[in-house]
Amino acid sequence: MLLSGMTKNEAKERIEKLRQLIEHHRYLYHVLDKQEISDAALDALKHELKQLEDQYPDLITADSPTQRVGGVALEKFAKVTHQAPMLSIEDVFSFTEFQEWEARIAKFVDGKSLEYYAMLKIDGLALSLVYEGGTLKSAATRGDGRIGEDVTHNIKTIEAIPLSLRQPSADEFAAIGVAPFDVTRGRFEIRGEVYMPKDAFETLNNERKERGEELFANPRNVAAGSIRQLDPTITATRPLEFFAWRMVSDVGQGTHSVGVEVVKALGYRPSLGRVAKTRADVQAFFDEIGKKRDALNFWIDGVVVRVNDDRVFDSLGIVGKTPRGIVAWKFPAEESTTVVESVDWYVGRTGALTPVATVTPTFIAGTTVTHATLHNADEIERLGLMVGDTVILTKAGDIIPKITRVLPELRSGKETSVPLPSTCPMCGSPVERREGEVALVCTNANCFAVERERVLHAVRAFGIDGLGDKIVEKLLNAKLVNTPPDIFTLTPDELQGVEGFAEVSAKKLADEIAGKKVIDLDAFIVALGIRHVGAETAFSLAQAFGDIDHLVHASKEELLSISDIGEVVADAIVEFFASEYALHVLAEYHKVGVHVNKAKAVKRTLAGLSFVVTGTLESMGRDEVKEKIRLMGGSVVGSVSKKTSYVVVGAEPGSKAQKAQELGVPVLNEAQFLKLLEG
Repeated sequence: MLLSGMTKNEAKERIEKLRQLIEHHRYLYHVLDKQEISDAALDALKHELKQLEDQYPDLITADSPTQRVGGVALEKFAKVTHQAPMLSIEDVFSFTEFQEWEARIAKFVDGKSLEYYAMLKIDGLALSLVYEGGTLKSAATRGDGRIGEDVTHNIKTIEAIPLSLRQPSADEFAAIGVAPFDVTRGRFEIRGEVYMPKDAFETLNNERKERGEELFANPRNVAAGSIRQLDPTITATRPLEFFAWRMVSDVGQGTHSVGVEVVKALGYRPSLGRVAKTRADVQAFFDEIGKKRDALNFWIDGVVVRVNDDRVFDSLGIVGKTPRGIVAWKFPAEESTTVVESVDWYVGRTGALTPVATVTPTFIAGTTVTHATLHNADEIERLGLMVGDTVILTKAGDIIPKITRVLPELRSGKETSVPLPSTCPMCGSPVERREGEVALVCTNANCFAVERERVLHAVRAFGIDGLGDKIVEKLLNAKLVNTPPDIFTLTPDELQGVEGFAEVSAKKLADEIAGKKVIDLDAFIVALGIRHVGAETAFSLAQAFGDIDHLVHASKEELLSISDIGEVVADAIVEFFASEYALHVLAEYHKVGVHVNKAKAVKRTLAGLSFVVTGTLESMGRDEVKEKIRLMGGSVVGSVSKKTSYVVVGAEPGSKAQKAQELGVPVLNEAQFLKLLEG
């Protein structure tokens, strides 16, 4: 609120105090992960500052919080020459390679033991930030290492980057172990990484999807593309963050670890790291971060290890364009290139044919990959794939490797097209495309491959251990099993007649099968193998109809009344239960003694509410939390948005808790959440 009757001198004093207070809260939020006032209150302070500066424009300074977004779009980026080159880092991919790097540098220090600083290798865009007189003078990209692009106008839009350096107190300097210096005197350079948080990336892509816009590929590309926008107002719409990882200027730090403490005191959030006195300490840090990697709200692709002593680091010199005293120990790659050697078609439980590429073996995400899914014929056409092509292969976590791009520039002319099958590769029956679908489907309802996959699908749904695909094939070939219910007729004597089974193993499997005759309704619906019906849809069906008999006789109209079921799914369910196969299977399950539990009663007290869970709860695990929410009619989502009803916060929460505060989404601690569950 603008104070009336204020003189210019009073306004000047008020402006300075507002700037200091706003910067104080920026430092708390972005560096210390604390928040003393609400976002609304902070916005009010910024609004008042803007009003005062509008009244007295000559009092506006370059480091004012109001100047984070401003200026006109550029025609092109100016070039900036780095005083100290932004050099590349050597990569290693194993502990052995790390040891070899250590052995090489040991020769230059006469075998003297070295102390290291290990820190996260953020997968973002590296920047050099220069301050003069305490105020941000320039921000530049790495470029070719010596000359980068001036992106200052865009960097100012990022709240995590201070427009002016914070002046540490004498006590802070003493705690760090550096002689006090005045941030308004001299030139200071800090380097770090701009990035987009994972949850912000997910929200951004969801918004683009709703608008029908092309989705971004990954957070790193968005961060880089956002910084290189010629119009800063576009950059300002992107929720970017920043980690600092080096104090380039010599302020008497002596070691990299002390330099990290300096950049934190100056107003930056440093990249997570710690001193490692031995190679074992480095490996421990690498292993620890590897386990936490997926839980982090930003992408990392490894750990950077640097000789901690700055004088020793400088004395080690440079090899080519790489400092000898630093190395990047990378996580196993999740993306690589390989060559498609052949494409084969496999038949699934619904009769759909799936193309699978055999590729030249390549090591990716910790495993050697020899096959990759291509999903369907349309995907082959979209990629423009030919046998013999060099392709980019992607594997995230435990997901089946997928070909994401063809590199036609590397074709030799010997590549051949991928022929589409006209007959089933398993039984030789004709294949067809169902109306409105992309998959090719075997027309033989009794195809061996379909029978095998149906049985395997049911085995997984019932949770039967010890029945893998090879054993199921043997059972089918021996005519001991034809449809899924036949599993429950198997006796120890019959199993002993199957190759690979002896008396003990046969009895063990028979006992395992007998113990799985009782099944929950939603799991049983999954076991039936209805097209388009997965675990989530099965759960909704179970809650809506209560028991299997009501579901069997449900009309299309009744199915469509369920919020997450559309025309295609409803038609598939009605078609399935009208088929002779379904009638036979249901009768056989009853005959062999399978008991399907009625759906658990759902207290609909959370109906229509969506929840995000972050951190660790003491009373229950993450899966149990989700189950309880679902059983009470609520839904669990992965990212926070304005539409989220509640964010449940446990110990060591991630950035989702901060996001909830920013958007005004109610936050529940564990006690409050448990009380809500009590209804």
